[in-house]
Amino acid sequence: MVLTQQRNIVTRTWGTSVGKKFVMAVTGVIFLLYVIAHMIGNLKIFFGQETFDSYSEHLRTLGAEIFGYEGVLWGIRVVLLASVVLHMVAAFSLWYRAKKARPVGYQHKGHQGSYAARTMRWGGVIIALFVIWHILDLTTGTVNPADGDATAYDKLVASFDRPVVAIFYILAMVALSLHISHGLWSATQTFGGNSAVRQHALKSFSIGVGVVIAVGFAIVPVSVMIGLVR
Repeated sequence: MVLTQQRNIVTRTWGTSVGKKFVMAVTGVIFLLYVIAHMIGNLKIFFGQETFDSYSEHLRTLGAEIFGYEGVLWGIRVVLLASVVLHMVAAFSLWYRAKKARPVGYQHKGHQGSYAARTMRWGGVIIALFVIWHILDLTTGTVNPADGDATAYDKLVASFDRPVVAIFYILAMVALSLHISHGLWSATQTFGGNSAVRQHALKSFSIGVGVVIAVGFAIVPVSVMIGLVR
């Protein structure tokens, strides 16, 4: 009986626009926390190769006594994958529902919202393509020019030594920052954290977070390209 009620609650929640926005907000927060942690980890490259490689290995041995080698890391990956899938499905469902309700697009620019809002869909596609490339490049090493036995530091430097890859990475981070900035702003509204009094402050905070993330990630490939990190 309890299980049936729980299923009914999940079904009713998912079946509404508010429920889908709530799912997007929660999964977006999960992804944002990961992005921030990942950015901080990337910045360890400025402390030298030994520090960066030790950090990379620590991620793989974290909780190994209980979950085995890379067990916790794979758990994080599964949660992230589930969050991304739910986020994208909810976003598409909301977009499709809005399109059906309003088959004729707005004729006035005033209804189009901010630049970030208008580019959320293609920004999400760019991020998805980047994640696939990023995994093939630095996780599996499939498209990385470094040797198979290269360390995490060597792989990262070898990857960003290619200007095209470095520029693609930077552009993807710009798309990510726009996506996060608008998404964080939307999440505060979904969670009821917005009001006329706090609107400007929350908007500025969302933009600030996006800028910090863009700069925090982009500084690594830029440093490799200019020779600061070798």
